[in-house]
Amino acid sequence: MMTQTMLAAPTDAELVQQVLNGQRDAYADLVNRHQDLVYHHACGMGLDHDTSADLTQDAFIKAYHRLRDCHDPACFRAWVFRIARNLCLDYLKNVRRLTVPFSALPNADRIRDAHDDDPETRKLLRDALETLPVAMREAFLLKHDAGYTYEEIAEMTDATPSAVKMRVHRAREALRDYLIERGVRAA
Repeated sequence: MMTQTMLAAPTDAELVQQVLNGQRDAYADLVNRHQDLVYHHACGMGLDHDTSADLTQDAFIKAYHRLRDCHDPACFRAWVFRIARNLCLDYLKNVRRLTVPFSALPNADRIRDAHDDDPETRKLLRDALETLPVAMREAFLLKHDAGYTYEEIAEMTDATPSAVKMRVHRAREALRDYLIERGVRAA
């Protein structure tokens, strides 16, 4: 009988150490492991596909150049998420002053996003999220989209766990009210 040796995938901490030891190719594993979550978070913050992809790439480039600053390599995911979060917040601060919102374009609701399975539902959810203040939207997405604990979110956002819990709770209430006002009922 032939036995197959199953090798466990290296941890984030091991990959970070490999990169710091000169094995630059190991960084690709970190990027592949975490880029989808970072990208989806950027989209959830109200950014379009191209901007989300650009900021995700920028976050991983910045993380690569500052990898020695990652004091707890086992928490690489949270660390790169924080970098991406800051890039998103900076972008949102600047873009609101410099651009016209996409929704202000004529017939914007007719333009289909290639990533939408159900464009009407996705638009309704995106619109609902955009009504939330940035801090509430971010806490909600980090909890329910990215799956972080309240403690991890608190660390990433420089808030207390109780403040994060309150933001998530208020975001849920506001989203529920928004959807109910538009005729969406819970199943």
